[in-house]
Amino acid sequence: MDSDTPSCLFSLDKENISYQDTTILKNVTLEINQGEKVGLIGPSGAGKTTLLRTLYQRVSEQSAFVHQHYALVPQLSVFHNVYVGRLDRNTTSQNLINLVYPREQVRQEIFPILDSLGIKEKSFVRVGELSGGEMQRVAVARAIYRQESILLADEPVSSIDPHQAGAVLELINQVAETVVMSLHAVELALKYAERIIGLHNGEIQFDLSAEEVTPVILKELYQQS
Repeated sequence: MDSDTPSCLFSLDKENISYQDTTILKNVTLEINQGEKVGLIGPSGAGKTTLLRTLYQRVSEQSAFVHQHYALVPQLSVFHNVYVGRLDRNTTSQNLINLVYPREQVRQEIFPILDSLGIKEKSFVRVGELSGGEMQRVAVARAIYRQESILLADEPVSSIDPHQAGAVLELINQVAETVVMSLHAVELALKYAERIIGLHNGEIQFDLSAEEVTPVILKELYQQS
């Protein structure tokens, strides 16, 4: 195989995928290659979250995940929630030290990420005291801190001001080689993803480049009964 040919990271072949004993995704065939920026769109309940979870389960050791509901520890500070993203890479003693008094190296790794997301001044504020939009940025920061080449994100900007959401998505695209993200805002998906997968009722309705997605195609996706 040509060394310049992107490798396939995810491959589903006519798969049915269930969640809590209910079939969510039906007869799904899909390939996602290294380096792609993919947006998942579709009405609520279409199967976007289930698809993302399925992909993450298959590459969890080499990817980072932004959870739709943040999955943060409200009693911990912003800084420490981000640090949790790499707990598995340090010894227990190192983690205890950094949770009590973060080393300078760790500070220098985390502070620039928080600064790029506009929440550095909240570094040592408890997450439970933040707004929804701020919590969402913490979740994004934690995923970025993992420094993985694959980043999967479930509605990563749903609680963020529309004027700032684009900057967050741009940052995600910059730090991760391969991105798969579900987005409620179709206009953001079309702008920040190169490939768009439309889901409805657990089935892939279309898989097109962003340039190929027309208003007619979108209307059909969202107005199906």
